[in-house]
Amino acid sequence: MAVQSWEDRLKAQQAKPKPTQHKKAKSVWREWGDAILFAVVAATLIRWATFEAYTIPTPSMEHSLLVGDYLFVSKLHYGPRTPQTPLQVPLTHQTIWGTSLPSYSDAIQLPSYRLPGFSEVKRNDVVVFNVPFESQFPADLRTNYIKRCIGTPGDVLEIKDTQVYINGKPIQTPVESQSTYDLETTAPVRDKFFQEQSVLDYQIDGSGMAGGNGLPYPSAQTPGGNYVYQNLHMTNAAVSYFRQQPYVKNLVPTKAAPGVANPTLFPNRVDYPSLTMTSATERPWNVDNYGPLPVPKAGQTVTLTPENAGIYYKIVARYEHNEGITWQNGMIYQNGKPLTSYTIKQNYYFMMGDNRHNSEDSRFWGFVPEDHIVGKAVLIWMSVDPYADFFHKIRWSRLFNLIKD
Repeated sequence: MAVQSWEDRLKAQQAKPKPTQHKKAKSVWREWGDAILFAVVAATLIRWATFEAYTIPTPSMEHSLLVGDYLFVSKLHYGPRTPQTPLQVPLTHQTIWGTSLPSYSDAIQLPSYRLPGFSEVKRNDVVVFNVPFESQFPADLRTNYIKRCIGTPGDVLEIKDTQVYINGKPIQTPVESQSTYDLETTAPVRDKFFQEQSVLDYQIDGSGMAGGNGLPYPSAQTPGGNYVYQNLHMTNAAVSYFRQQPYVKNLVPTKAAPGVANPTLFPNRVDYPSLTMTSATERPWNVDNYGPLPVPKAGQTVTLTPENAGIYYKIVARYEHNEGITWQNGMIYQNGKPLTSYTIKQNYYFMMGDNRHNSEDSRFWGFVPEDHIVGKAVLIWMSVDPYADFFHKIRWSRLFNLIKD
């Protein structure tokens, strides 16, 4: 009787044709789920590493950027940051859309690094950054501000009679920047003249109440019957226009006088928004006469004294994560001992709004750390006037405008 070896039996089994296996088709819900997941992942990566859309909510950058401008902000210019707060709902910032529910957990906090970019932050760049004074949020989830970079690391900044000086030399003021003026006229100014010259303030309406049509209104009349308009935000072009009008009696800039101290400014107020921590030396600075102030640079070693400790307190205590830092009698202490010198670990920047008298900026809360920089504003892709009627909502002339340095 023939005996089949196990080798022959194995070969015979392998030679048999295997039944065809049909792959189970995906359900419609599975296909939609995969598509949505891919879209969310792709959008998150694009938003993190390349471009992100922002809107302008306040007039602090007018007239360079207007309330209702929608911007593309480039992360490529300065390099994208690695996430510090990884436990976050994708495509959110601080809260879940349409709610007040937090969109993140700070249970895990990672060191943040910046990937290589096309350039460094330069003077006059329009920069989006996480505002540094919001201690209630992780650094990468603090509120986004947009301002113009005025001082870069190593600069000495000073403002004299509204003119900004860097390292002793005057710098050019942005063409569309605004300052504040008081206007006196022999008759009420027609609304269309204010509108044509973009002399508007949407924090008030034509009767002086908050949140209205933004048209200026006369706040008083002189004994001679002239009309007085106060605190008008105007560009140089608007100032030139009104000075040529026959009904204009007087047009005067409202500026703070040199030597009159504003105790709410940095570094007189050491730890904005706290009112209790003040510098041992009050400087006679105000928004129009400010400095000289050195802008800290990475690797720089500074000697700390009661005269300058207020400048560096938040850097040492907050932004560079040193342990055991306290503020006592106008000096920085570490572990109960006065800190007499310190080496700066990262670069810092001084930011200002183009609407110089209507901007809460570095003059109030100090420097912006490099690790708070989000990106460079490069393009206005849409502009919507939130106060215009339906037929005039879109500012067509601003669409796809490049943002000028």
